[in-house]
Amino acid sequence: MNMKNRHQGHRPRRGILALRTAAVLVTATTATFVLADDRLQLQERLGKPLHGLNPIQLERFEEGKILFGLPILEEEGLGPILNKSNCRSCHEDGGPGAIAVTHFGALDDKDEFSALPGGSLFQLATTTSGCEEVIPPEANFTTVHITPGMQGYGLVEAIPDSQIIIREDPTDSDGDGISGRVHWVQPAEDPTGPLRAGRFGWKSIIATIEHFSGDASKNELGFTNMLFPDENAPNGDLALLAVCDNVPDPEDQPDAEGFTFVDRITHYQRYLAAPPQTPRSGMSGEVIFENIGCAKCHTTDTYITSNNPSLESAIRNRPIKPYSDFLLHDMGILGDGLPQGNANGNEFRTTPLMGVGNREILLHDGRVAGGTFADRIVAAIGWHGPFGEGSDSAAAFDALSTGDKNAVIAFLQSLGRREFDTNSDRAVDLVDFEYFAACFSIDVVISPDDPCAINDIDQDGDVDLDDFGFFLKAYDGTIEDCNCDGTSDFSDILNGSSDEDGDGVPDDCVICVGDLNCDNVVDGGDLGLLLSYWGACTDCDGDLNGSGTVDGADLGLLLSGWGVCP
Repeated sequence: MNMKNRHQGHRPRRGILALRTAAVLVTATTATFVLADDRLQLQERLGKPLHGLNPIQLERFEEGKILFGLPILEEEGLGPILNKSNCRSCHEDGGPGAIAVTHFGALDDKDEFSALPGGSLFQLATTTSGCEEVIPPEANFTTVHITPGMQGYGLVEAIPDSQIIIREDPTDSDGDGISGRVHWVQPAEDPTGPLRAGRFGWKSIIATIEHFSGDASKNELGFTNMLFPDENAPNGDLALLAVCDNVPDPEDQPDAEGFTFVDRITHYQRYLAAPPQTPRSGMSGEVIFENIGCAKCHTTDTYITSNNPSLESAIRNRPIKPYSDFLLHDMGILGDGLPQGNANGNEFRTTPLMGVGNREILLHDGRVAGGTFADRIVAAIGWHGPFGEGSDSAAAFDALSTGDKNAVIAFLQSLGRREFDTNSDRAVDLVDFEYFAACFSIDVVISPDDPCAINDIDQDGDVDLDDFGFFLKAYDGTIEDCNCDGTSDFSDILNGSSDEDGDGVPDDCVICVGDLNCDNVVDGGDLGLLLSYWGACTDCDGDLNGSGTVDGADLGLLLSGWGVCP
């Protein structure tokens, strides 16, 4: 058998005992939990496509993903002024990034903002020497925005405007201090059509993914397209632009299949899955989150996407919990002073919290970074006060007991966590199996607040064989069967086989190196299998020494075990 697969990932087992103790001490709750989607299945992983896409749509997702990370060449139309040469530099796996872009302008004596020639976005690079953009001396205002993500935004795009409008209360008619309003915007691809409720960008300045793709293509890459065909001139200098730009506009032209670059990256973003959430519901921290007013903007309600027949079936009539009302709110001192569209300098869209458990940098300008997840969340909440629409909730959080604060933090950390990923490293591996085994058949009701709840996929209050079936589907490694009895090593361990060294292989399993076909003898049949794997090989049975290649060293190991297995 493949010794590399069977022994890789071994970790100390001290954490398991701590987890088991914590789980046994949990008091069962009387709360009931209902999954957002009654079709029980594993949630999509970060950066993966939506469930339910057909083969053509999956192909378009993959083609768009390639172009999303492929640099645009200068001869294709990159620049002449730009921030990056490809999309992935700012949006790894379609998620939020750490890259910041700078906006600049001029403030008058009344602190009213005016854009300077060339617009407010500063492009920090150029493809041609002498064509650099600069922040001019008359610019007495600058601010930065980090790059937002777009995971699940195909579903967000499909939320009917009516479901956003219903949350609007621009005059604070109920007196709760919250006066969110819709930012109505014109989709670039439909310039004469109706306005739509904005939902993308820090100030909800964009309503559709195609608009977002075309805007970013022009302004971040300098790659003009059908939606935005006019090149940016360095600081508005059209004469300088004529010297620097030699590629006719629009630079983004259809390929052999009739799709442009903007089309392709729109496919990728539209079909990108939303971040997972585990447990999917029932955590006490969510109730506290609601009670202190956070959900007035970061709504915990579930949206249902449009049932319009023109939408792809994977997007149509789907539930999604982005934890945002997508409205503009006055954020007080957290405002950046930059007006965009009809949003003023103090206003921001409610940032969706889906996936926040994976974010290393928080808030629009990335001012919160480093430390633990708890450190970052506490700091970000603190910045919502002492003025602005988030101030009451920030004060209410600060007044919570330590236990209630920890419950809220635990709930927020569940947003973006996949099932079974106990240590939140974005992988389901041997370490996570050890935790699963520790939770298996614990004799108390497992509530959503229990550390073991990450393994209770059906949320029925226990971790059992039903959950184990999903664990095997989620496992990122190779499922081994060291004794070739048709039952996985993990199953044997859960059924009582000892695994004292924690390597995921029963201790009484006799390893017969080279017996690739599990007939208890190493012979010509195994030799033929090994030769069929010859060459570079990732996690395949022929790689007996775990080197990543099947070669003479593996052949030597097989021959050393020739004959009947012990």
